[in-house]
Amino acid sequence: MSGPSLTHIDSAGEANMVDVSDKTETVRVAVAEGYVRMRPETLALILEGNAKKGDVIGTARLAGIMAAKQTSNLIPLCHPLMLTKVSVDIAPDDALPGLRVEAMARLTGRTGVEMEALTAVSIACLTIYDMAKAADREMEIGGVRLVSKSGGRSGDYRRQGDNR
Repeated sequence: MSGPSLTHIDSAGEANMVDVSDKTETVRVAVAEGYVRMRPETLALILEGNAKKGDVIGTARLAGIMAAKQTSNLIPLCHPLMLTKVSVDIAPDDALPGLRVEAMARLTGRTGVEMEALTAVSIACLTIYDMAKAADREMEIGGVRLVSKSGGRSGDYRRQGDNR
């Protein structure tokens, strides 16, 4: 069989952790995004700071950063990483309506940080939902995806049609 293969599956078809000891250390950066769609009234409630549980955006930002640092504890075959930077940006989008979440993870190391960026976005979105669910149980989490990654043997990746 030629073409792409699953790196976490060995020749016997068993799950395994990839050996990265022979890889070169490089600066690796990944950016992921997602959104939480909600009623306009819920978005207004969050932006006014009147959610029952407190500062939704600040709490979700912190939850995303903390989650990125715990990725190897959440996803079985991820390597524990010494992240050098994680940022989570959350911005209102009236067109959704809702909140757009973007996370960036960076390190100098032997393996990529895509899962850390994706985990940060996912947990930030879940935190937004948790903190605002009393006002709107119809919220929808979606669009969680890798936007870009750089560094490493496989080179750079940028989602097609994305100008970031």
